[in-house]
Amino acid sequence: MPTALITGITGQDGSYLAELLLGKGYRVIGMVRRSSTMAFERISHIIDRVEFVSADLLDQHSLVDAVREHQPDEIYNLAAQSFVGTSWTQPVLTGEFTGLGVTRMLEAAKKGAPYARFYQASSSEMFGKVVETPQRETTPFYPRSPYGVAKVYGHWITVNYRESFAMYAVSGILFNHESPRRGLEFVTRKVTDGVARIKLGLQSEIRLGNLEARRDWGFAGDYVEAMWLMLQQPAPDDYVVGMGETHSVRDLCRIAFAVAGLDYRDHVVQDEKFFRPAEVDLLVADPSKARDQLNWSPRVTFQQLVEMMVQADLARYQSEVR
Repeated sequence: MPTALITGITGQDGSYLAELLLGKGYRVIGMVRRSSTMAFERISHIIDRVEFVSADLLDQHSLVDAVREHQPDEIYNLAAQSFVGTSWTQPVLTGEFTGLGVTRMLEAAKKGAPYARFYQASSSEMFGKVVETPQRETTPFYPRSPYGVAKVYGHWITVNYRESFAMYAVSGILFNHESPRRGLEFVTRKVTDGVARIKLGLQSEIRLGNLEARRDWGFAGDYVEAMWLMLQQPAPDDYVVGMGETHSVRDLCRIAFAVAGLDYRDHVVQDEKFFRPAEVDLLVADPSKARDQLNWSPRVTFQQLVEMMVQADLARYQSEVR
């Protein structure tokens, strides 16, 4: 039975990855920060099948202890301050968790389980103000937020440890991936949750920023499979993972409101408060390397994803009303 250690297991990606690995017969160790309250909602259905260890990305000693104790075969570093908007108000904290936290995890792996295979969650936000379209593994980075800058650091320190210490360390450059488990602060979930509330008469409008910003959105459940596949290859490498198509925030709104039989133009208000200080206008992946070398391809379309999220939010509110 292989052992996997997942940081960020209580997040969207961590929950889907834990499900996938348990289904493949893994022993799954979830690394969590010690706290008076724990947010286990996303993994409540598998919590009795997961082991937990307390450690903190800001505390090197705790990370080394966790890795030495459990001797994982695979380490998935998904924990981060992952919301771009928050990175503008908490840039130093974002750098500590999302940037330096990667170095601490790599050091823990090097000292505690040097033969473990290491996955780093990189991000399409590293491309930022894109210099070519679509974006592939060789596209230069031009991050446009503290989050993007921190992710670039995490990406390159992973490459450096791989090349300097012969570690099996890879970076998955994942484009936007969503699900009903996405946090409410992210635009996709803000929209689908808002649609459900409007449909049920709980609110009347959604206030959003740039409706013309375009993203490459896919389903998180598909993307965690690509993470696992990266660690099954003969040699470590980096991969772009995405749909290879782009949609605007306006497209997202149009589809989401249509699922509920509504017209987004009656309920969406553009508010300058939600514009970024430095906007990222267009991100779209070239996932051909992942398709060819990993034999990976997404199963859920953008339309299906939005429908899934709206229906899940509608069902949640309707059950609460009952």
